[in-house]
Amino acid sequence: MKRTAGLLLLMTAVRAMGATAYVSDELVLGVYAEENSQGQRLATLHSGATLETISVSGEFTQVRLPDGTTGWVKSSYLTTKEPAVVRVKQLEEELDRSRATTPALAEAAARNEVLQLRRELDEARAAPRGAAAPNTSAPDSVATASTLPMLRSVPAWLAGASVLAALAAGFWLGYATLARRVRSRFGGLKVY
Repeated sequence: MKRTAGLLLLMTAVRAMGATAYVSDELVLGVYAEENSQGQRLATLHSGATLETISVSGEFTQVRLPDGTTGWVKSSYLTTKEPAVVRVKQLEEELDRSRATTPALAEAAARNEVLQLRRELDEARAAPRGAAAPNTSAPDSVATASTLPMLRSVPAWLAGASVLAALAAGFWLGYATLARRVRSRFGGLKVY
């Protein structure tokens, strides 16, 4: 039984050598010069820090930090799975990258649409008057595009006044028609 446990411990130690390990979530971990927590503290690590394991001895693992410092940490604080802190940071970076490309893609699509509309407008202007437009996929858009410069030249106050005059004329014509019908129905008398 002791031999099997020793063999399992040895196999675990061999697998741990040279493998990447991470400091587990929500933890501040000290790296010490000796195999116990009594020696000189070489560094302090936070959750998500990446380490390289060198060897395992009992409850402690010898590790190498990215800056080359070698020391000992308690093995129970290490894990081979990426902690949530690292995964969340990676997902946030991926989301930022996707957001950064989305406006560029939208701008490119809008630019392409503007170029297409300019081509259609140029074709409509080049066509002789009375001739059918060469691109008839959207006949209303060609007519609208050709009349658009005329609409831009009308002052806003004049357009507003024209709308109000049309509404007033429509109201007056409606009232006059109603009054005429009422008079004819009731023999020339105004009932209202």
